[in-house]
Amino acid sequence: MEPKSINPPGESPAPPSSDEPKFSLFPVTNPSLQITTSSVPQWLSNSSFTTDLSTINDDVASLLNRETVQSPSQDDNDSDENQAPENSLPPTYAILESSESDGDGMEREEKKRSKRKKKKRKRDRSDERSGFHGYGSRKSRVRAWADSEANTAKDYYFDSNGDRDNLAFGCTYRMDIARHKPYYPLNISGRHVKGLYWWNQSGSLGERDGDIDALDDKMKSSGRYWSGKYMALEQHKSFKRIHLVAPKLSLHTAHDEFIPLSDVGTSHGAVDSEPDSKISSTLEESWEDEMLNKTREFNKLTREQPHDEKVWIAFAEFQDKVARMQRQKGARLQLLEKKISILEKAVELNPENEDLLLFLLKAYQARDSSDVLIGRWEKILLQHSGSYKLWSEFLHVVQRDFSKFKVSVVRKMYVHAIEALSASCSKHSRQQAHQAPDSSPDPAIVQLELCLVDIFLSLCRFEWQAGYREVTTALFQAEIEFSLFCPPLLLTEQSKQRLFEHFWNSHGARVGEEGALGWSTWLEKEEETRQQVIKEDLSHENEGGGWTGWSEPLSKDKEGVTNFEVESDNDLVMEDNQDEDEYKDVEPEDDTENLLKSLGIDISAGDDGEVNDILTWIKWSEEEFSRDCDQWMPVRRKSDTTSSTSEALKTEEDEQLSRIILYEDLNEYLFTLNTKESRIYLVSQFIDFYGGKMSQWFCTNSSTWTENTLSLEDLPDFMLEKLKCIHNVLTKAQNIPTGFTFDSLLGSFTMNGAMMKFVQNAVLLCLTVFPRNHILEEAVLICEEVYVTKMSSSKCAVTPCRALAKSLLKSDRQDVLLCGVYARREANYGNIDLARKVFDMALLSVEGLPEEIQSNAPLLYFWYAEAELANKTDDGRESSYRATHLLSCLGSGTKYSPFKSQASSLQLLRARQGFKEKLRTVGSSWVRGIINDQTVALVCSAALFEELTTGCDAGIEVLDLAFTMVLPERRSRSYQLEYLFNYYIRMLQRHQKKSSLINVWESISQGLQMYPFSPELLKGVVEVGHFHTTSNKLRRILDECCYKKPSVVVWLFALSYEMSRGGSHHRIRGLFERAVGNDMLCSSVVLWRCYIGYELNIAHDPSAARRIFFRAIHACPWSKRLWLDGFLKLNSILTGKELSDLQEVMRDKELNLRTDIYEILLQES
Repeated sequence: MEPKSINPPGESPAPPSSDEPKFSLFPVTNPSLQITTSSVPQWLSNSSFTTDLSTINDDVASLLNRETVQSPSQDDNDSDENQAPENSLPPTYAILESSESDGDGMEREEKKRSKRKKKKRKRDRSDERSGFHGYGSRKSRVRAWADSEANTAKDYYFDSNGDRDNLAFGCTYRMDIARHKPYYPLNISGRHVKGLYWWNQSGSLGERDGDIDALDDKMKSSGRYWSGKYMALEQHKSFKRIHLVAPKLSLHTAHDEFIPLSDVGTSHGAVDSEPDSKISSTLEESWEDEMLNKTREFNKLTREQPHDEKVWIAFAEFQDKVARMQRQKGARLQLLEKKISILEKAVELNPENEDLLLFLLKAYQARDSSDVLIGRWEKILLQHSGSYKLWSEFLHVVQRDFSKFKVSVVRKMYVHAIEALSASCSKHSRQQAHQAPDSSPDPAIVQLELCLVDIFLSLCRFEWQAGYREVTTALFQAEIEFSLFCPPLLLTEQSKQRLFEHFWNSHGARVGEEGALGWSTWLEKEEETRQQVIKEDLSHENEGGGWTGWSEPLSKDKEGVTNFEVESDNDLVMEDNQDEDEYKDVEPEDDTENLLKSLGIDISAGDDGEVNDILTWIKWSEEEFSRDCDQWMPVRRKSDTTSSTSEALKTEEDEQLSRIILYEDLNEYLFTLNTKESRIYLVSQFIDFYGGKMSQWFCTNSSTWTENTLSLEDLPDFMLEKLKCIHNVLTKAQNIPTGFTFDSLLGSFTMNGAMMKFVQNAVLLCLTVFPRNHILEEAVLICEEVYVTKMSSSKCAVTPCRALAKSLLKSDRQDVLLCGVYARREANYGNIDLARKVFDMALLSVEGLPEEIQSNAPLLYFWYAEAELANKTDDGRESSYRATHLLSCLGSGTKYSPFKSQASSLQLLRARQGFKEKLRTVGSSWVRGIINDQTVALVCSAALFEELTTGCDAGIEVLDLAFTMVLPERRSRSYQLEYLFNYYIRMLQRHQKKSSLINVWESISQGLQMYPFSPELLKGVVEVGHFHTTSNKLRRILDECCYKKPSVVVWLFALSYEMSRGGSHHRIRGLFERAVGNDMLCSSVVLWRCYIGYELNIAHDPSAARRIFFRAIHACPWSKRLWLDGFLKLNSILTGKELSDLQEVMRDKELNLRTDIYEILLQES
């Protein structure tokens, strides 16, 4: 469209000047801009750089001349309007209207123009008053067309004022989008493209300023980007698309050489003479052609590589892509059948491949009903009973099926899984014992037992979240006793279980309870007690021996009289009892009916007699939640009491019968663990389950980490700390308080002091099985700190774990790692002087201990140095000197001496040489696969030494050298090497002000490729990326992580980034929907709860929260916490009838409900 100025009525336009430049959309070529071949450098020898551009302009000019011949009247009008004076007002725009044949049409046209002018003046005045003057339309400030030949002060302009249309419409105004029709020549093939895009006459040059309502129906229906016509054309299967494929470089082309531009469109003869006919077929193909070509390719690959699972899976996924292009449901079902047949053939050729089996079963799930699907699962599991991956996925399928879900049904499936995997472990153990009885355990057996523990942990999480918390605690107690404290007797599995039943039904304290000794020790003491009782009985019999006289037997007559009297007495008692029963049968009914009527419930009313008071349901849910938090320990039956006391206790036990866990409730879930790795793994998971804090024991890439994060109902403390750090950084940088925290979304979660005491007792008992384990010792001390802090109202004057640590050190004075753990706790509490004394004592005594204990010295030195550098009491110089002295002693290998003065240059030189030799030794051990905490601590100490003495670059160089010693596959599976990489990132962040921020960003990005689920790296991505890159690029990185490696942790960090910045509700809702739409993450309770909390507390949309709640309980029917959120958070939008129905469904799903609604009614009455 061309600019024109509107003259006031009564004035005629000024005559055009011949010297004045004319505005044109397609200016003719300026001779000064033509490129001559003589002045072209050698590296621009490609024909695309030397083409005469005048030929293109000639073609365009000829096209314009052709348009002029077709519509001369319109062109004349346009030429008159283009001859405006040079010093006129800024050009304005108007919709081109078709000319009228009569005079009335001209008058209407003049009136319309005058009205537009008045409206424009009013709009300009209102913009100035409303403050939008600075954001005016970009068109009002255009001085000349960009391609005109007018002499302007500048050759280009920046649109710095913004576009008011974008503010009005929230996006690019669709009338600003170019509307054109593509011209398709009849004979188009390969790269010989002759088509030109040109406009139609009715919508010539776009009518950009007119609203869509001002356009005719033809323009509305032929819109390029929104009309159904073109949408249908784009989706048509036979619509051929031209793909511009770059030619492949020859092998001899060097990397530093320039890549020549393609000569497409400049030399048609070269294309036509192309000998290879495949070029045109690959460049021009329809969807049907692509589908046929891909199918031929996959058929060829599956014949050539029948055992490559990736080929079969790609072939099956291609069927999904084809199905998305089908509109008919029948066609999509046919493609699903084809996909299933492909996968069935793949499984037939690869029967042991678990990934193909899972892909096939997932395809069955899209077609079959739930009953048929379970049958197929059972058939496959019978053939692969020892597969952890299949059992785990099967249990997830059973739990997610809302229509068939019941707690008892899921329990049966867990019984089958544990029995199958336990039998597989026993089978492998017998085979190894037969082949090599004295050898170390087979790694396959270790892996099987670890998988068995994972299934057991999944069962415990299910019972806990379904409300059966006493069952969960009893399961942990029973399995730890059964596997860790088994008596050293040669027993069969049945004999072992009978002996354990005797222990469980006794009154002996179990693991975690006060005074617990362990099954084995309890059995020894029980046997000693029994032998002592037998000796005492024998001694009493020997002392009281001799004849005691004759006893007179009863005669038959007396016996008959006695029996008759007893029977008559019994008849009288029975009659009295019957009378009492008749009385009781009548009276309680009346009492119950009258009581319910007094409470407002009419039994005769049927369904109308339900409790529909919302306040009552709120009180019920609060009481239910409180009891869930408090009642997690099993109740022990007391039988050694008097008759009067036992009756009262019996009544209490009857009320809490569900809290008494019998041996029959858990004997089917018990199994034996034989390897040390699986036993300590069970203990570490037990600590983590009950909220204990301990060092990371497994890599974030492991299946354990995935299952733990997927089963979260609340966020753990370490995750909340990292999310809070991100929130503080983003809000501080923007200086915009958003009021968002994940605590506000999920609710507050307080640590239970009694639970910490339970964990502490259990771990102290387990330390008798795993002595001198510094990870368990640290967990015990932290539990003691939490317990003492919770129990005492005032702040402790000393470190809370000091008494426990000293008692443990008295029992084992050679445990130097316990000294180091205790010293770290003292330093963390601020007692640096006492921490130094403990560290010095440990390092001075380590020289005279056995070599096995001396190997732990690098850990002590590294912990000591970190504690010194973390000390903020002085200016930092003394702490730095102390840390350098410590590390120089470690590097040089000299005997440790407490710090007196700064290390000399000779000591530093010896330490540097010593570290180099030690690192060579570490490299040789890492190559053999021996990676432990001691070697990692040595590498960290060497890097820290170089950082303190030389600089950050030297320390980073040491860590880079260490990473080259290990293959990437091994790095991605080792938690020690993941800790080393996190230490590497922390060192970079400490010096990011001195060094370039791009180095930190690149290192974090590379690490995220290896550890995509690491909270530490995701935190670094958001913190560093917020300062280093734009928000859009950071969003793309997080979206890419969510797409390629979806996990709960990644989504939480992406959501935290958007919420902390006060992002758009549409963006945040989109993230939530993509997260819960994932096949794996749809069972994440914490994501659903965050989604509900976001809609309630931030978006303030209760109706959306209500919809999400019902979707959540359908996806996660086992989570009692999620059901209670409906009562606690959505009581303002759910009716009393809906709340009553929710409780009824909870009972139907067999969730454990501890509070009866009538208890609340009685309390209110």
